[in-house]
Amino acid sequence: MPSDGLRRISLGDFRHEALSETSSTNSECLARARAGDAGNLWITAQRQTGGRGRRGRPWVSEPGNLYASLLLIDPAPMEQLASLPLAVAVAVHQAVRMVLPPGAEPLEVKWPNDILIGRKKTCGILIEGETLPDGRHALVVGIGINVTVMPDNPIYPVTCLRDQGSAASPEELFAHLYAAMAEALDLWNRGNGIREVTARWRSVACGIGERITVNLPDRSISGQFAGIDDNGLLMLDTGARGIIAIAAGDVFFG
Repeated sequence: MPSDGLRRISLGDFRHEALSETSSTNSECLARARAGDAGNLWITAQRQTGGRGRRGRPWVSEPGNLYASLLLIDPAPMEQLASLPLAVAVAVHQAVRMVLPPGAEPLEVKWPNDILIGRKKTCGILIEGETLPDGRHALVVGIGINVTVMPDNPIYPVTCLRDQGSAASPEELFAHLYAAMAEALDLWNRGNGIREVTARWRSVACGIGERITVNLPDRSISGQFAGIDDNGLLMLDTGARGIIAIAAGDVFFG
């Protein structure tokens, strides 16, 4: 048991409901939360009609890929939620690794939680939350993984698992994700295991030591990617201006 006495998380703590189609698995999870669901609920769909990515960007949601969202209720104190994306990235990386054949291009995580194969994006993760009328906090972890389909006009270079030699179905991939997420959330331990999570994240990180540009809502800044601190913030070495800690932004290499 964790040193703080919290009960460990296991596979048996989670439920799964598979849908043929929905507007968005994230929206479906939030609707369940508002209706009183206790959380630890996975919703998957073969197709989404209104999938979305970060900053409201549309997410291609044709059949053949994995579209999954996990509803968590009060997963951690609010001040410790910032590290959750790192734990999620570690879990997704582990799941994808399980279905890639030997000799595939390098599988890495781009800060904070994009999964890259050969520096090409194969997964998008969108975490959303809201406070419910009864005071509980609902958090939804939305995960879209390119299994056989990918966007035609992407912002970043993209790939799919099939192009990387994987024959896994979305269902097989989800089985690995289901197990890996339980393990990662147990390691994260409501934010108390952040040091363990950041250590695992650094071991699979992409581009530490390289020059990057980070697009913020109001400006872009460039420098050397100096890694992450123990809270998961990106550390950007700008040279004369020193190291800047960044909580959110879009990272581009080169």
